[in-house]
Amino acid sequence: MKVLGINAVFHDPAAALVVDGRIVAAAEEERFSRRKHGKRPVPFSAWELPELAAAWCLAEAGLTPGELDAVAYSFDPALAGDVSASDPWDHLRVDYARRAPQFLATALPGLDPEQVRFVPHHVAHAASSGLANPHGDGAVLVLDGRGERASHLGGVYRDGQLEVLAAQDLPHSLGLLYEDLTRHLGFLHSSDEYKVMALASFGEPRFLPLLRELIHATDDGGFRVERIDWSAMAKPVTDGTLTDAHADLASSIQTRLEEVMLDLARWTHDAAGGPETLTMAGGTALNCVANARIAAEGPYRQVWVQPAAGDAGTALGAALHVAREAGPVEPMAGAALGRGWSDEELEAELRRAALPYTRPESIAAEAARVLADNGIVAWYQGRSEYGPRALGHRSLLAHPGDPDTQTRMNDVKGREQFRPIAPMVRAERFADIFDGVYPSPYMLFVHTVKPEWKDRIPAVVHVDGTARVQTVHPETEPVVAEMLAEFERLTGLPVVVNTSLNTAGRPMVDTPREAMELFGSAPVDLLALGPFAVHRAKAFG
Repeated sequence: MKVLGINAVFHDPAAALVVDGRIVAAAEEERFSRRKHGKRPVPFSAWELPELAAAWCLAEAGLTPGELDAVAYSFDPALAGDVSASDPWDHLRVDYARRAPQFLATALPGLDPEQVRFVPHHVAHAASSGLANPHGDGAVLVLDGRGERASHLGGVYRDGQLEVLAAQDLPHSLGLLYEDLTRHLGFLHSSDEYKVMALASFGEPRFLPLLRELIHATDDGGFRVERIDWSAMAKPVTDGTLTDAHADLASSIQTRLEEVMLDLARWTHDAAGGPETLTMAGGTALNCVANARIAAEGPYRQVWVQPAAGDAGTALGAALHVAREAGPVEPMAGAALGRGWSDEELEAELRRAALPYTRPESIAAEAARVLADNGIVAWYQGRSEYGPRALGHRSLLAHPGDPDTQTRMNDVKGREQFRPIAPMVRAERFADIFDGVYPSPYMLFVHTVKPEWKDRIPAVVHVDGTARVQTVHPETEPVVAEMLAEFERLTGLPVVVNTSLNTAGRPMVDTPREAMELFGSAPVDLLALGPFAVHRAKAFG
């Protein structure tokens, strides 16, 4: 059974391929087109087909479009019904989805349009976590801006089959609520909600009593979001100037989001019969602060969040959902599902660029030495990550012990200074330094930094004393684990700063050429390109 999953409805177009129940490849279109979130600078850009990502997925498996058993499209236009006029693009979106079979057949010559299957958007989200997680059956909670006509799904997987227990119809939406506040605070780019989450830590939730009246869970597993006058609490940000009132508003809505998500998680647990596992997906599941609170205060033994929790992940979920109808599917072994290059191909690119390079005995040790000297490393290893987090494959690395590192890294990336940077740590050292969800290989929870470590790794400690940790496991990430071990040997610190290998407004680096371009244009001291090392001092004098 060969199933290609496609997301191309709202944003983050992506493709994923599942063959005989095994995930073979998955990638976002932005990594190929170099358009952040797959959006062209025109309104209709939200519906860009992932033509390049889909073609690559097929090539990776040696398949042609005609050999596919199904193409799973993560939106069902039949469920959209009479769409609301609140979004002027709704009718175009639904019409586009109805035409998807023919569009896909044009983009993938040889594909039979009859092979296209529509999978409801939130069912695709649910499958991306409920079928992909390593813990088997369990409860599933989906929260995002919107699907066809809903913004939420609560359910449970039993024997690999989804039972929907609750769904919240629009216009009530926690995702759109957070998106609306994001715009009010002057963050105008798509998917800037994480900036609000970071800003929230600088404020106090003083507007919480009012928000509890306007936003609340219901006794049927859903919730209500009433109209909110943001300006009555803090004026709109039009010039980039943020005040204490804006931070307090961000803190208030973040806290209320956490409370409602926790209510929904508890309701789902009870309605599902008390499963030990909760899996989560949807763009709201990228809120790592809320995830950590659900894990700490909720009734579940473990919480697993899909690393590509946003709409890109619905490509994988749609493929898994259709593949599961034919038989069992395997869980995700990791997020490294994108493009990769052989050592020979990487060396050919270095020669083509005429960059002086070496092949040290250990690239991990070479990088650790540069980091120990307080240098910045562009780290490019293996296949690229599926989802928005850099997880040691397309990363910028730095020293966590220098309090100026956060400023330096945000300057390199060209982003706001209140934005935190995250740590990666060897799994066996996690409990010595952090409290919270373990393991955390996908950087989707925040953790409390133990008091005795706050002054030792100040660069990765957010203003509220937390850090968004990635645990590195040597059996799955041997090169990264070796680099961390060598860095600890040199510095006594088992933690390294890890942020995405990109600059503001641009997708994460994907190809060797893009890695070299970033290295040439940013103050990076070492490019670790596979086993090869390029030092700035030698490359640029």
